Amino acid sequence: ESIARLHRTIELMYTDKTMMQVPYRLHAVLVHEGQANAGHYWAYIHDHHHEKWMKYNDIAVTKSSWEELERDSFGGYRNASAYCLMYINDTDRYLIEEEFDKETGQALTGMNTLPSDLKEYVRDDNRRFEKELQEWDAQLEKKAQLEKMEIRTAPRDPAAAPTSAHAKELKYLEQPTPHHPSKLCEEDTARSVSKAATECEDQGPEAALQAAFTAEYSRLVRLAQEDTTLDNDNRLKHVVVYLLHNEAPKKIIERTLLEQFADRNLTFDERCRSVMKIARAKLELIKPKEVNMEEYERWHREYRRFRETTVCIMIGLEMFQKKCYSEALIYLIHAYQYNKELLSKGMYRGHDEELMSHYRRECLLKLNEHAASLFESGDGQEVEEGLATMNELVVPCLPLLLAEETEEKDIVAVEDMRNRWCSYLGQEMEPSLQEKLTDFLPKLLDCSTEIKAFCEPPRLPSFSTHELCERYARAMASLSRTPADGR
Repeated sequence: ESIARLHRTIELMYTDKTMMQVPYRLHAVLVHEGQANAGHYWAYIHDHHHEKWMKYNDIAVTKSSWEELERDSFGGYRNASAYCLMYINDTDRYLIEEEFDKETGQALTGMNTLPSDLKEYVRDDNRRFEKELQEWDAQLEKKAQLEKMEIRTAPRDPAAAPTSAHAKELKYLEQPTPHHPSKLCEEDTARSVSKAATECEDQGPEAALQAAFTAEYSRLVRLAQEDTTLDNDNRLKHVVVYLLHNEAPKKIIERTLLEQFADRNLTFDERCRSVMKIARAKLELIKPKEVNMEEYERWHREYRRFRETTVCIMIGLEMFQKKCYSEALIYLIHAYQYNKELLSKGMYRGHDEELMSHYRRECLLKLNEHAASLFESGDGQEVEEGLATMNELVVPCLPLLLAEETEEKDIVAVEDMRNRWCSYLGQEMEPSLQEKLTDFLPKLLDCSTEIKAFCEPPRLPSFSTHELCERYARAMASLSRTPADGR
């Protein structure tokens, strides 16, 4: 009965005419994430001049939306909810009226609206910031110059010199390997040339090139038509297979294959050399209007990115199998980002996104568990090591898991990691540990989805086509022998 009476009182309160004299609108929302005795705070404030919501998260001020505000304010999506709503008079056009210059009558904007002492402080701070930018640019320029000097002074192998204008760019077409010289995928091309040269010996090298080109193209089309599995991806065996999968223009495919026949690495007798010379001559006869070279280079850059993504996945999974989770995470994070960029252009341009997402998430959970165990030990050195792992590896990756179109499993994983550290708040611990925890939690609980710089991409080793296919297949085959929850 008392509860019902309270409900009636609340309902009648809003029918009171004295409560309906001033219209009002929502101006700001303060949000908290964490628990009652610790957490992180940020605010959404409506910019009435530009009619948009802004998010104020420590020093970061970013554009937001009503959808993001709702998601953070109502709870349930993360361990966050609004705890204070601020309303203002809806009849006021602006919360803060514009100021005008007394002499000119013009509206004051920017720094001119500040008091003189604050204006001078901002100017000094801007000057310091500009100086930092100049010093940073100078450091980057110096680093670039040093790298150029290293490249110039590095010893070169004359035998490895490029044989055509595109030889350096298309190095993945023909890469010899010292380990398996008899198993190169490119040997099929060499065999096509040799066989055609023998069959067309009386007809001349041009006929031999045409026959070899047709045979090799047919072989690659058959490869492209085969089903792609995790441990047998024919796109890695030849760039033309990748181009066929993604419906590249026919002229791009033909030029790519012709480049391969023009490669000197395939020549081993006089007949083959004659075929190679014809191929090189045909390349030179191709007019700029016939093949858009910018588009040609763009497709080949994309294929190089595909191979780099493959290498990152492969090494990341190998490191994961060895329980080297820190190293695995770096490769898998970059693999996921590279792959996302590829998939944005077409579904056959990259790899299985769910697979990378799973192992990226597993790495973070393993590292979080290890770091929490080190913190629980109470040992000074281990505590520092655990917090360093969180600050340098785990925390920078959380926005990647909370970005738009993220998986529900990623959100749950982030909540699990945060809850593990929040659980320490109610426990007795040394004051020094309590201080470190209090300093660390706001970073962990920061709900910002802004993706900050993580770390430089790892330096990737070079693999021949055969080595990459074989090693990638082994890495994928090992997954079927390793339990993986939810994959």
